[in-house]
Formats: sequence, C-alpha cells, structure tokens
Amino acid sequence: MADEKPHTRISHRLFAINRSEMERKMTRRQAVESIIFIVLFLYLLMTVTYIIRTNGDVKDRFTGFYAEKDDTIDVAMIGSSPVYPYYAAPMMWGEYGIRAYPISTNLQRPVAAVGLLEEIRKTQSPSLYIFEMRMYTAREMDLTNNMAYTRGVTDNMKYSWNRIKTINAMVDDVSERYTYYFDIFKYHSNWKTMVLPEQLACFRYEKPDDQKGYVMTDEVGPCEEVDTSDITERLPMPEFQEECLRNLLDYLKENELQALFILSPTVMEEEKQKMYNYISDIIEDSGYAFVNMNDYNEEIGLDFSSDFSDYGGHVNAAGAEKCTAFLSRYIVENYGIKDRRDEAGSDSWDAAYRQWQEELGEAKKTIAERIEKKDFADAPVEAPE
Repeated sequence: MADEKPHTRISHRLFAINRSEMERKMTRRQAVESIIFIVLFLYLLMTVTYIIRTNGDVKDRFTGFYAEKDDTIDVAMIGSSPVYPYYAAPMMWGEYGIRAYPISTNLQRPVAAVGLLEEIRKTQSPSLYIFEMRMYTAREMDLTNNMAYTRGVTDNMKYSWNRIKTINAMVDDVSERYTYYFDIFKYHSNWKTMVLPEQLACFRYEKPDDQKGYVMTDEVGPCEEVDTSDITERLPMPEFQEECLRNLLDYLKENELQALFILSPTVMEEEKQKMYNYISDIIEDSGYAFVNMNDYNEEIGLDFSSDFSDYGGHVNAAGAEKCTAFLSRYIVENYGIKDRRDEAGSDSWDAAYRQWQEELGEAKKTIAERIEKKDFADAPVEAPE
C-alpha cells in the first residue's frame, strides 16, 4: 500500500465513502420498511381482533357508541346492567328530545368509570354524565373473581393509550395484562365468526345500533317492594369502591363536568340502604346530586308484580317505560338540556323511536299474557351487588 499511486488511494477512499453511504441508505430503508411492516401488522391485528370479539348486546352497544357522530350525545350513562334495560334511549329522544347513550356492561366495576369517561370524551361532549351506583356496594373481591367483569369493559374499547391505562387500573397482576392488551388471545377461537356480516361490519369497531344501546325484555319476574325510606343510619361502603368514587368525583370537578348519580329501582335491603345513605353523603358533599329512585316508586308508578323481569333485579319493557319517563323529566327539570327534535341529522334517532314504539306495544302484550298464564322467568343467578 506504501507504493500505491495517489490516484489509486483516492479511488479506494471514494469507494469506501460510497460504500458507507450505501450502507447508511440501506439501513434507513430497512428501518422504514420495518416500521411499515410493524404498523401494517398491528393494524391488521387490531382489525381482526375487532371482528372476532364475541358478538352480543355489549359489543353492539359499544360499536354503536363509536358509530355516533362526534359531539351529538347530550347524556352519557355509565354503569352496570341496570342502565341499558332501565332507560330507553329511543324514548328519551322521541318524547323529550334528549340524545342519551348507555356505556354499560354487566357487573361493571366502579374502577372503570374514569377510563370510560375519558373514552367518551374523545368523541363526545355530553352536557350531563349519569352514573348508576348499584355496583358501588359490592366487595372488590367479588368483582375480581371473574375476568368477565373486567373484560366487559376493556374488551369493548377501541385500541388506544386510554384503553391501556384502563387495563392497568383494572388488572393488578402485571403478568396477566398482556392478555388484555392483546385480547385476540382470548378470542382466537372465534375465527369462524369472521364470515358473519354483522362481525365483518365491526372492522373499525363502529357499527350503528338500531336501539342506541337499549335492550328490551318482555320477561316477567314478580316481586314485592321493600320500603327502606325510614332507614337513616350510615354504613361505610367497601373501601376500594369508596376510593374509586372519590377519584371519580375529583376527576369530574377537575374537568368541570356536570354529573348526576342515581340508584335504579330494585328490591332494597336494609344493609344496602345504609350504604347508599353513606354514598349519598359523599356525593352531595362534593356538590353533585344523588337520586335514589327507590324513594320515588309511587311517583314512577312501578308495579313490582309486573314491571320486573327477574324478581327485582331489572325491569322489563313496561318498567323501563316508567323509569325512563321519570329520569327524563328529572333531567329536563334540573339540567336544562335542550330539546333537539327539530334539528337536522336526527334520522337514526327518529327511526330508533319508531322501532321502540312498535316493539314496546308487542312487549306489553306478551307481558300481559305471561302474567295471565303465570309464565314467569327463571330464577336469576345470584351476582354480587
């Protein structure tokens, strides 16, 4: 190399420089290609997961919510199973001009409330948030012994950073969280459902729900009303649920959100009434209203022998009509939400109301027939409340 001519050394250097530049370009291209591959893979994984998530009322409710146009919902309702069968969103629209939507799952854990609030606020700006409080008297150990109570929420949220935060809040075992982050691990056996049109329509997790999240039932499970209105003692609620409630109240105040807390009609128990008295104090001390609808059964017009579907746990279509009317009037009288029935772009809501009217008429006939024949519902499976 010592006797190498100058122009040869220059050529070698230029070759080395060019080779180094080519290697850098190759590295950049490979990096870009890798990123594109990962993005496409994750997008396909997300899309397939959305499609094969188990179909049913809860999935329909969430995909229906995501399908609503941005900033069109007036009232968002968050809570457990008393929400979607008690309050008929189509009726609230057709008779009161309120666009309400339930973000409700079975045995919904209170720890999910803030995550669901943030999810709602991504696309909607409701004038009022309503929280159903039945699950706030449940022991946390009863709500964590079945993953379905968690997955009902997390497996029906779109993939996002907020979903990850909600999973982290709801799943204590860090080693198990990946099965929630990538819920395809749970639903991989549902491959055959990919060919179903109603499943394929969920590829973006947006599919309009004809009844705006409401689920009607014509079952009858008669029960007897229990009057606990004279119970004034306080009994502390479960410690973890109190922590969740206080966190929720702090979030609402920090973000200046208007909220109403309710307890839907049910067969009351003395111990539960004492806890609700305790809960009411916490809520009202924070400047929000708590309405125990069990104190208004006469005003609502509930008939415990005919208006419940499962012996006091949930109302049927007849009971829902009465509960919806009561709650809608309360909202109009206390929160001044504007009647929007004369606004353009309400076709799907008008159609939902017409469908609800037709189905309500049929349900009432069936309910009357069931009562006459004493064709009552099976006894409900006990669940923590």
